[in-house]
Amino acid sequence: MNVTLNQAEKILAAAKAKAEKIGVAMNIAIVDEGANLKLFCRMDGALLGCADIAIKKAKTSRFFDMGSGEIGKLSQPGGSLYNIEHSNGGLISFAGGMVLINGDDKIIGAIGISGGTVAQDEEVAVAGANAI
Repeated sequence: MNVTLNQAEKILAAAKAKAEKIGVAMNIAIVDEGANLKLFCRMDGALLGCADIAIKKAKTSRFFDMGSGEIGKLSQPGGSLYNIEHSNGGLISFAGGMVLINGDDKIIGAIGISGGTVAQDEEVAVAGANAI
């Protein structure tokens, strides 16, 4: 099952509202079940370099069905996934990406946020993911 356009728009709206509330312009990426870009928004003033990071956070989360920050914990020197960020055309292994789960507890895609601090990115990602 894939995230629908209607769901993606609701997720985007919730993430954007949270970003506006905390006063940080964000790049917001939503990918479908196959990690294909479904919807993207670069808020006015969001950092250009963070667009690619947001997309890669979403893809990282979907590729491994966990938050991008969790990948980061496992990819530290000596960790079981050390250097994994060099796979799959480049991954992002810090927080701000998370899977999207529907009411049937099925993963339907992922969201990636970039533009603020790592904590702000994660906060906005949670707001978006909680919209479904």
